[in-house]
Amino acid sequence: MNKTDSRCLSPYIKQKLTKLGLLFICVMLLSGCMNNSSVTEEEDKHIHFLYNFSTNSLDPHVDSSYVPLRAGITETLIRLDEEKLSIEPWLAESWEGDDGQNWMIKLREDVKFQNGKVMDAEAVKMSLERAVKENVAIQNALKIERIDADGFTLRIKTTEQFPEFISELVNPNVAIIDVTESDIVNKPIGTGPFKLMSFVPGSKLELERFDEYWDGASKLDQVTFSFNEDANARTLALKSGQVDIVYRPEVESLDMLQEDEAIEVESTSTFRVHQFTMNLQRESIQNVNVRRAIDALIDRQKIVEKILLNHAEVAVGPFLPSLPFAPTYDSQPSGEDVAIEYLEKAGYTMKDGKMQKNGEPLTFTLLTYPARADLPLIAQVFQSDAKQIGIDVEIRQIETPEEYMASNRDWDLATYSNLTAPRGDAGYYLNATYHPTGALNFSKADEPELTAIIDKLNQTVNQEDRAILAEQAADYVYENMINSFVLHPSTIVAYNKNKVVNWVTTKSEYYMITNELDVK
Repeated sequence: MNKTDSRCLSPYIKQKLTKLGLLFICVMLLSGCMNNSSVTEEEDKHIHFLYNFSTNSLDPHVDSSYVPLRAGITETLIRLDEEKLSIEPWLAESWEGDDGQNWMIKLREDVKFQNGKVMDAEAVKMSLERAVKENVAIQNALKIERIDADGFTLRIKTTEQFPEFISELVNPNVAIIDVTESDIVNKPIGTGPFKLMSFVPGSKLELERFDEYWDGASKLDQVTFSFNEDANARTLALKSGQVDIVYRPEVESLDMLQEDEAIEVESTSTFRVHQFTMNLQRESIQNVNVRRAIDALIDRQKIVEKILLNHAEVAVGPFLPSLPFAPTYDSQPSGEDVAIEYLEKAGYTMKDGKMQKNGEPLTFTLLTYPARADLPLIAQVFQSDAKQIGIDVEIRQIETPEEYMASNRDWDLATYSNLTAPRGDAGYYLNATYHPTGALNFSKADEPELTAIIDKLNQTVNQEDRAILAEQAADYVYENMINSFVLHPSTIVAYNKNKVVNWVTTKSEYYMITNELDVK
C-alpha cells in the first residue's frame, strides 16, 4: 500500500491494523521460542489445538471447562448421538431400568485405563462415588442411593423414580477415571485415546497416543491442547502456522481466514444460548417489570448482525427453535419506549436525565468475561442503550463466571453462555438453571410452580409428555422473565485443511480430540 492509500484509511482501521500487526509479531516471537527439535516434530504426527477457555485443574469431576473429555483423556459411560439427538453406549455396553429407579449397566470388557489397569465395575463404582462426593451438582443430578459392582456389571438404585438417569451419565463431570491415582488435579488417568504427558495450568496440555485404546489407537502420535482467551491471538496463531485448529477465532477475521486457500472455516449451530442472567436477590431485579424492561432494551437483531456477523440466530427462549420441545412465541414489542413503559409500571420516573425511584437512581452492575469475545461486546451495546433512558450500567469483567456468580451476589446482571440441550433433551438445562438445587442456578430462582414442573419432568418417560412439560417450564421462565435470552451462536472452528483430517465440529461441544483425528 502506498502513502496515499494509507492516508485514506479511517483511524479505526489504522488502529485495527496496528493491533493485528503487534499481535502477529508476538505470535512469531512465541513461535521462535518453541523447541527447535524440528526434525523429530516433523516425523511425528502431531496436531496443535487452540481452545478459548483455560483451566487450572484437570479434575474431570469438578472442572467446569470439561477439558479432560474434550482433550480425549476421559470418556463417559454414555455419549450423545448428535445426528439422532439420542444417547448411545460408550464405556457402557448396554443398560436396563424399566422401573426408572433400579438400573443395571453392563460395561465393556475390553477397556483399560491409561495406566494399564482394567476398567471393571468396581473401578467405575469408585469413580462415580467420587464424582458424587466432590460435586454437589452431580449429586443432585444423579440422585444415586446405592451402587453395587459385580465383575463388569453395575447395579444402581436412585433415590426416586428418575427415567432420565442414564442420559445424565453423558455429563463430562461423570467421566470415568482411576481414582486410586495420587494427582487427579494435574494428571487424571482416564480411558480415552490420549494420555497426558504434561500439564501447565492455564497454558497447555501435552498428550500422547494411548496404544491400548479400546476403540482403536489414534494415528496421531501427539496432540498439544493449549489455551488463549484472546480471539485475535487465536486467529493469528492459525494464520502464522503456529497451531493447526482454532476454536472460535475472532468473528471479524473470518473473511480474511476464508480467503486463505489453506484454511477451512466451519460455522455450526449448537445447543447454546447467550443470555442475560438476572440476580433475583437484588432488590431492583426482583420486580418483574424491571426484568421486562431489561429484556425490551436488548437489540437482538443488531447484536446478531453487528457483533456475530450473522453467525447466530435471535433467541426468544433458551432452546433452538428446531428442537421439538422449544416453544414458539409471537413477536413482542421492544425498544426504549417499551422499556420505559415497563419501568413506569415498576414505579420509576425520569428526573434530571436519570431513571429513578424514591430518589434513588436505577443502576446495574453487569458481569461479563473475555473467553467468549462476543459477550463483552454485547454488554457494551446494552450499556449504551440503557444510558439512553437514564440507566447507568457498570460493566465488571471477571475470569471464571461460574465461580464468581456462585460465590458473590454483588451484581445485577451477567452475560452468560450456556448449553441448553447438550443431550438432546430439555431436562439438563431446566434442572441445572432453574431448580433450587441446580448447579447453574446463578439467578437463585426458587419458584415452587416451576420447580414442580421440573420435578414432574424428571419422573416422566414418554417423550411427547416430556416435550409438553419442557414447554411449560420454558413458558414460565419467559412469562416471569427469570432470565433473558439474546441469541443462539454458531460454533466457529478454523483449521489448516492441508494438514488436518477428520475434524468434526459437534453441536454439544463435548467431543473434540478423538481417535479419528489425523493429519495428511
